[in-house]
Amino acid sequence: MMRKELARFHSAYFIFNLCASLVLPVLLISCGGNGDSNSSTSSGATGTFTATGMMTSPRSMPTANLLLDGQVLVAGGIGSSSIAVASADLYDPISRTFSATGSMSFPRDAAASVRLLDGRVFVAGGEDNTATAIAAVELYNPATGAWTLTGNMSTPRVNPSATLLDNGKVLVVGGYSIDSYSFPLASAEIYDPDTGTFSPTGSLFTGRRNHTATLLNNGKVLIAGGYDGTNLDAPEVYDPTAGIFSVTGSMGTPRRFPTANLLLNGTVLLAGGYGTNDAVLASTSLYNSGAGTFSYTGSMNTPTGRQTATLLIDGKVLIAGGYNGVNALSSAELYDPIAGIFSVTGSMTVPRWRHSEARLLNGDVLIVGGKDDVAALASAETYTRK
Repeated sequence: MMRKELARFHSAYFIFNLCASLVLPVLLISCGGNGDSNSSTSSGATGTFTATGMMTSPRSMPTANLLLDGQVLVAGGIGSSSIAVASADLYDPISRTFSATGSMSFPRDAAASVRLLDGRVFVAGGEDNTATAIAAVELYNPATGAWTLTGNMSTPRVNPSATLLDNGKVLVVGGYSIDSYSFPLASAEIYDPDTGTFSPTGSLFTGRRNHTATLLNNGKVLIAGGYDGTNLDAPEVYDPTAGIFSVTGSMGTPRRFPTANLLLNGTVLLAGGYGTNDAVLASTSLYNSGAGTFSYTGSMNTPTGRQTATLLIDGKVLIAGGYNGVNALSSAELYDPIAGIFSVTGSMTVPRWRHSEARLLNGDVLIVGGKDDVAALASAETYTRK
């Protein structure tokens, strides 16, 4: 199935489970109890975070991908010894527990990942436990629980982005090699899962890392924000048909480590991050792909960077945690695209930043790992809308 067909499948699956839950609540991840008698709960007027099972090891900056069967693969990251790890965990939303699965061939953190159309998970780049940039790419097969190496990227990349295109190929953009931390890569390449190989494509006008990459409804990819020695505005759009990048309208605010979400109306919400002089941002902006322009929308109640942002079933966006320049945050907010405003929702059970997220098939959100003010976390929690 192609990407849009998969999206329709997931929506139908969710509706079925939602209806079935009226009779069989055990099918739902967060209905009628959290499945963990020792978990803690934090609630707000519009949503609740509930602690769930612990990973087999702490992970800051892991990858997290929803699998076709509803489980979540959490892989790599920085572990308890402050070095990259190769291990991976599977989260089961029914039992609300994690279990170990196959380990990657390389320890890696700051990698990019995406689920392919056939259900395998693609993980590329990052740095190993000697702080060396990685060119190797691995594929996780959920049927076997094993990883296999596939074709290498042409260039080792830390903090690149990876985007699944409508044709099933993967666009890998930017990042940096360890010897050029302040001079990120402008190059990009395309991975073909049918051949297991990479091929070059057009280069960015501005090399960058710590950016966002968002697949638009027209099949193009918005590359926004990031860092090239200074925090960037300079957004670009990649056209997979022409294989080139083009400059698009200014965001109006430089952003490093923002979040980006394609909204149901086709616009893209860019939120938070670090701006001029590394000030932590509360501002947000919307990208209109038809006009090629950004416009400001409501500001968050709490400035934050390195947060997660998740599009919910109802079209709102959950912003969770992050860092305010001094401390990790437990706060969370909801963006309402109709009203164009943010509202506070229930806080996470623990402060965290550098964490990962995945929206589950029933619409809940898994928040996993990250770091508090001291160390990498093994804990996870789920967010449920009221």
